[in-house]
Amino acid sequence: MKSSYHKEDVILLLKDITGLVKPQSTEERERLIQSGRHYCEMLPIEYVPTEKYMETYREALKNYAEPVARAVGILADKIIQRKGKKVVLVSLARAGIPVGILLKRYIKWKYQIEVLHYSISIIRGKGIDENAVNYILKHHRGKDIQFVDGWVGKGAILKELERAMAPFGQISPELAVIADPANITDLCGTHEDILIPSSCLNSTVSGLVSRTFLRDDIIGKNDFHGAVYYGELIDSDLSYGFIEAIEKEFKKESHIREDAAEGTGIDEVRKIAGRYGIEDINLVKPGIGETTRVLLRRVPWKILISDDCKEDVSLSHIFRLAEEKQVPVEYYPLKHYKTCGIIKKLADA
Repeated sequence: MKSSYHKEDVILLLKDITGLVKPQSTEERERLIQSGRHYCEMLPIEYVPTEKYMETYREALKNYAEPVARAVGILADKIIQRKGKKVVLVSLARAGIPVGILLKRYIKWKYQIEVLHYSISIIRGKGIDENAVNYILKHHRGKDIQFVDGWVGKGAILKELERAMAPFGQISPELAVIADPANITDLCGTHEDILIPSSCLNSTVSGLVSRTFLRDDIIGKNDFHGAVYYGELIDSDLSYGFIEAIEKEFKKESHIREDAAEGTGIDEVRKIAGRYGIEDINLVKPGIGETTRVLLRRVPWKILISDDCKEDVSLSHIFRLAEEKQVPVEYYPLKHYKTCGIIKKLADA
């Protein structure tokens, strides 16, 4: 799979399907998704950021490189303590890829250990790419594999991972993430709902790679899951700008004490769904990363902002996107998250 990342940073176990899938508009995809078609069978037209939005991204990177770098360091230390020097990082494409690269670089910088980093696909409701897992198992011990992603929203992918790993036995389904505001894993850099600036953009901060794709007419039974390489966006590629900005803030001692909110994020999601009469909790997307995805890829109904975060600069890009797309913003007493995106129901979309 081609990408704008260097081969020494990540090995992408994906099938290159560039030119084989016609991207569809957000509105068209949303109607199909809510009528029963799986999101992995389609690809979106990539959002082209306005200059004002790009200013917001650059400001976010400047303000949040240090806390993200600190969380990367804390997470890397936990991974080495648990897995040892032979750990093999396996990031979940695509949001996990830059996180895997940062962890790989931090481990080399602090511990002088050169770990391998693969990236594979996992899709909610479809499972993990077993061909990719089996490929890794031909070269590495299952107990050395550490799955990596960017953040936990309400925990759907973690549950998917647990189901997918059950037949493999020797591979732990534990997922290492920078941020876990849902409070469901201690293998995280922080339980705070922090802004990871890479969540603000799509392929231009993820090696020019699309989200992953799975459809029988294009992905054969022996193929890896697919992805598209957006080579036409090479002049807008910020993938290494993001990596290097975080890397500059690496520190060898990163530990901080923090208290997670009581309960889990899924309980809060269910309360939000009940409050707004939403039967399908998949339409409720909590956390900065998930809310950003709703605004970039889906048809939003409204955005909830924590009462405590009205002036929080980490949400500047959320406010900017909501303004551009004319999505209402409502203040709500969120406990685990700073923000939550709610997708329009089909009847409203």
